[in-house]
Amino acid sequence: MPFIPHTEKDTREMLAAIGASSIEELFDEIPKELMIDSLQHVPESVNEMEISRLMRQRARMDGSPSCFIGAGAYEHHIPTAVWDIATRGEFYSAYTPYQAEASQGTLQTIYEYQTMITELTGLDVSNASLYDGASALAEASLMAVRTNRRVKTRRILLAPGVNPVYEQVAMAIAGAQGLTFERLAQDAASGNVDFDALSPDREPVAVVLQQPSFAGTLEDVDRLTDWAHAQGAVVISIVNPTSLALLRPPGQWGEEGADIACGEGQPLGVPMSSGGPYFGFMTCKQKHVRQMPGRIVGRTTDLDGNPGFALTLQAREQHIRRSKATSNICTNQGLMVTASTIYMSLLGYEGLVNVANASHANTTRLAAGLCAIEGIERLYRGPYFHEVALRLERPVAPLLTELAERNILGGFDLTAFAGQDALLVCATETKTDADIDAYVAAVAEIIRA
Repeated sequence: MPFIPHTEKDTREMLAAIGASSIEELFDEIPKELMIDSLQHVPESVNEMEISRLMRQRARMDGSPSCFIGAGAYEHHIPTAVWDIATRGEFYSAYTPYQAEASQGTLQTIYEYQTMITELTGLDVSNASLYDGASALAEASLMAVRTNRRVKTRRILLAPGVNPVYEQVAMAIAGAQGLTFERLAQDAASGNVDFDALSPDREPVAVVLQQPSFAGTLEDVDRLTDWAHAQGAVVISIVNPTSLALLRPPGQWGEEGADIACGEGQPLGVPMSSGGPYFGFMTCKQKHVRQMPGRIVGRTTDLDGNPGFALTLQAREQHIRRSKATSNICTNQGLMVTASTIYMSLLGYEGLVNVANASHANTTRLAAGLCAIEGIERLYRGPYFHEVALRLERPVAPLLTELAERNILGGFDLTAFAGQDALLVCATETKTDADIDAYVAAVAEIIRA
């Protein structure tokens, strides 16, 4: 990002204005043992041409491996126009929409995003986004407690397929506020909920189900949604937005639909950038909107009848007394949401369907190829979207190491989650037949060695 460095004179004048003798004095609270004199492998001073060459060289060190990892973050093709537009100055720097009259472009972008997300999830209202999918589950759990006041247990039941990282984050955030999280029994054959083991006396305040599950399976969401509502629980759905181009949205699950939908928005135009930034999304039924955390942008008219946009239902701790706030979230992921809105606008419904269909077809081809190798088979029966869990007759970690040496990121080690040697693989629309064939051939060669 372009910047203008301060001259030594600028620095002296600023330090004098605040009464500090040096820049180091500004950071004197940092323990001395944590301070370092210099950064290794960072040149002291080079010109623009030299630093550009250096950074290109170091970027090439990362390589360009063929990626078959999913597990919550997915490599999709992002049209060049998405980030060419998102990083234009009027989008890139337009961030805080506090003054509605001066922020109409930002507010309209968020409003368009909210509209698209509600259409994908089949629910009534969306907020302006959250930090990521995991914290979105934590916020949805707290929202469920506020919404479902007649149930006092503060117990959240999780379907077996809920992402374990999401569970850990939710426990860290919401567990400190008295919520407890418990897993429902798992059917070993399908990997999904064991309905025969469900008991009606658990009094959950909410039930969380993930579709597709962390292991790639598809849950009987209608049956589980209706069971949860019969227990008086709020239904929280975690969904992959790309899958909603093909699968029924959570607003249509069971007799009444899920109450809250949340998840990770990264598949919608955000690159896999070594762990982020990503963004979480959340939608809900209209009757729950006053308990929804974060910003919500609404469409309105001014005194002259002209259409416009403004923040509405601002139940955030920056706007009202902290004790009355629905959340201490102070922002939304504005830039990621902008890119997501552009991505969805460019692809449209037909484009999202094509991405989803191609991803499913590629994963089907990949699973068939790998299961033809002796010692590999499907871990769970039943349908899947674009991830599938495989059972191996050997440890997974060494296999992934050998694949990485061949420039292939072979998947996610599912062993700890599944309790046996298992591998989760994913193939999105970015994979060609040649990519898939090369991966299968590499696995076969390694196993036969």
